[in-house]
Formats: sequence, C-alpha cells, structure tokens
Amino acid sequence: MGKRHPNPHLAKIHRNYTVEETALLFGIHKNTIREWIRRGLPACNEKRPTLILGFELRAFLQTKRTAGKRPCQPGELYFFRCRPPRMPAGNMADYVPVTATMGKIIALCPDCGTFMNQRTSVAKVERFRPLLDITIPQAQRHIVENA
Repeated sequence: MGKRHPNPHLAKIHRNYTVEETALLFGIHKNTIREWIRRGLPACNEKRPTLILGFELRAFLQTKRTAGKRPCQPGELYFFRCRPPRMPAGNMADYVPVTATMGKIIALCPDCGTFMNQRTSVAKVERFRPLLDITIPQAQRHIVENA
C-alpha cells in the first residue's frame, strides 16, 4: 500500500531515478509517478528509460506538500468540512481541557453551523483572547466540597 504524502527527504539529491525506482522508493504505483511528470515533475524524456533527477524530485514533492497547506491567521480555526480557515461565528469559542496541559478550542462555523476544533495548550489560549471571546468552563464542585 502506498503513502498518500510521500516524504521528499527519501529522494537523494545527487542520484537519478527511473520511474520504476521512484515508485519503489515511495511505495506507490508507477502510474502515479507518470502522473507527476504530466503535472510538472521535470524528467529527461528524450531517451528511455525516463530519468528523474533527485533534486528535482525532492523540490517537486516539497512544493506539492506546501501547496495544500492553509495556515490560520490569528483567531482563525481550521474547519475540515468547509476547508478554509475562518473566524468562528460571533467570535465566540469554548476551551475544553483534555489533559492538564492540553485542550481543545471548540467553536461554531459561521457558514454551516457545525463545530470547529483546534487543539492547543493552556499556555497558548491567551493568544486567542484578544480576538475571540473564549469561555473556560469551571469544574462543578464535588458534594464533599459543598458545605
């Protein structure tokens, strides 16, 4: 089974690869490599076998990997259903602790109304406070703590 996101650092920059060697290197089908060539991976096609330079293979995979990234601006949360990062509805969110140091910021998507989540540490919650109204729920008191 191949990998969905091949590691660019597996390609040695001072080596040349055939289509078959590249497919074996990343554990994917050789037709995938041929599709990469059609999409812009530079290759030496004048003679057979088709050769791919290692440094060009690495550069192609790195640009392919960074092209799909969508960084969040301050106060934005990434939502998987709608895709782009955006500010939550009403600029309101809740912080739900998961462990002593980590938790989730949960908010509503302004477009579709479903939940958006972002994992963050307790220390980093303060970065969101100037932009979002974050509610940190307090634990309920135990029966023994009540007088």
